Amino acid sequence: MTTPVRNDAVVPPAGRGPLDGLRVLVPRATDGPDPLVVALTANGADPLTVPLIQTIPPEDPTDLDDVLLALGIGYYGWLAATSGAAVPVLVDRAGEIGTTLALLVDDVHVAAVGPATGRAFRDADVHIDLMPRGASSANDLLAAWPPLPAVSALSDDGSAAARVLVARGDLAAPTLSAGLRAQGWTVDEIVAYRTVRGPAPDDATRADWSAGRVGAVVLTSGSTARNLVELLGPPPPGTLVVCLGPSTAAVAEQVGLDVAAVATEQTPSGLVAALVGALAARQRPPSQPPHPASTPSTTTVEVTP
Repeated sequence: MTTPVRNDAVVPPAGRGPLDGLRVLVPRATDGPDPLVVALTANGADPLTVPLIQTIPPEDPTDLDDVLLALGIGYYGWLAATSGAAVPVLVDRAGEIGTTLALLVDDVHVAAVGPATGRAFRDADVHIDLMPRGASSANDLLAAWPPLPAVSALSDDGSAAARVLVARGDLAAPTLSAGLRAQGWTVDEIVAYRTVRGPAPDDATRADWSAGRVGAVVLTSGSTARNLVELLGPPPPGTLVVCLGPSTAAVAEQVGLDVAAVATEQTPSGLVAALVGALAARQRPPSQPPHPASTPSTTTVEVTP
């Protein structure tokens, strides 16, 4: 199940949207166009990219290479990735063993936790068989997962079709793997990447943050929440903190951040919509309740991989 993407999206210039002129800290850096930065700009914001986290391959790739070879010989019936950051590492290691990820999973079902992960797979020419619509979390992927195959549908050794390889980061919770095992699937997990703290921000960024010249921060993981406090310090009063999902919000609150909004849909557009709502709520007089007719709309931008 895949989600189609549009290739006709037009990004309006900054300053023409519900986030008109708002400077927003984006806690990550990408090699190519970042859909979150695009979505913020499309809604009038001024994104400030500060890599609070970095993802790096495992120190010893031996286990990763072994499971990729197992994928290629049909040992697994499914490959699932719970983060888009896992996919480039899988692609690189496939190249190191003399093939491509697309070839290795040609006869394997592929599951992506959400649009960002799906985009990473499509960038590698990998088909996607399963991706939850709307919210993007391990629980949502688990809820969308098909039933265990009947015995008659299993391969000769009686188990390959029921084997799942889950590629995840070192800090990811075992939600998907535990849930699948509870349903009877045989699951192997492989750590495809490690999450480490980003470099120290430059003096200008630190000064702007401390002085309140950054109006909002969008947090995309618990790691970004922790590293925000460690690298920049708590936000000054008036800086909006918006989180991608409940788990990110829980960590943010644990480290003392006052969360203004949580995205109901774990996508760039969902995160921007939560920020738009939080900004509108702050600007609304206390005695004035929100009115459906006056709720700010967002510009949705879908980026073709």
